[in-house]
Amino acid sequence: MNLLNDPGLTPQLKILALLTLLSLLPAIVLTMSSFARIVVVLGFVRHGIGTQQSPPTQVLVGLALFLTAFTMAPVTSAIARDAWGPYSNNQITGEVAVDRATAPLRSFMLRQTRESDLALFYEAARLPLPRTEEEVPLRIAAPAFVVSELTTAFQMGVMVLLPFLVIDLVVSALLMSMGMMMVPPSTLSLPLKLLLFVLADGWHLLVGSLLRSFA
Repeated sequence: MNLLNDPGLTPQLKILALLTLLSLLPAIVLTMSSFARIVVVLGFVRHGIGTQQSPPTQVLVGLALFLTAFTMAPVTSAIARDAWGPYSNNQITGEVAVDRATAPLRSFMLRQTRESDLALFYEAARLPLPRTEEEVPLRIAAPAFVVSELTTAFQMGVMVLLPFLVIDLVVSALLMSMGMMMVPPSTLSLPLKLLLFVLADGWHLLVGSLLRSFA
């Protein structure tokens, strides 16, 4: 059984619901998963090193998608087990399947959401604060999660940029002291930053930090 076989909807409404879900799928992946944090931090790394097109954007986005699939695997497994499996076997209705699919996704988002961001949207909506996570609607959980993810990503980005900033400052000071003001600092700083990143096993440390940040 699938969405188009739900007896509670007319064929036109079933097709419309399916098309709407497919059109919203990219937005769901971008904003209601770990993708935003990962891709922003990867972008900070490339900017800090100073290589404008290396790694290419397609490679960074691809890596972010694979890391997103890895970190979201427990959520997708829970959705498949508790919602999609029973629904495809005609054991539950579409409405119950949506409720069951929403629960693990909401739980994941709330674990990564700061209380201050959640309170901000509750205050804006003029609603009382919830007592349990089941009382938090997606219309509040999703934007609060995105704001928290961007905050966390920028915090990690600052930590990533600091070592590269130190190298830039040291190279600029050395060039100034030697009277080589016409030499672009990036000429010397770029190889040094790449050397530091390689010696520190930067990709291993970066990916490890990203994965642990979702623990």
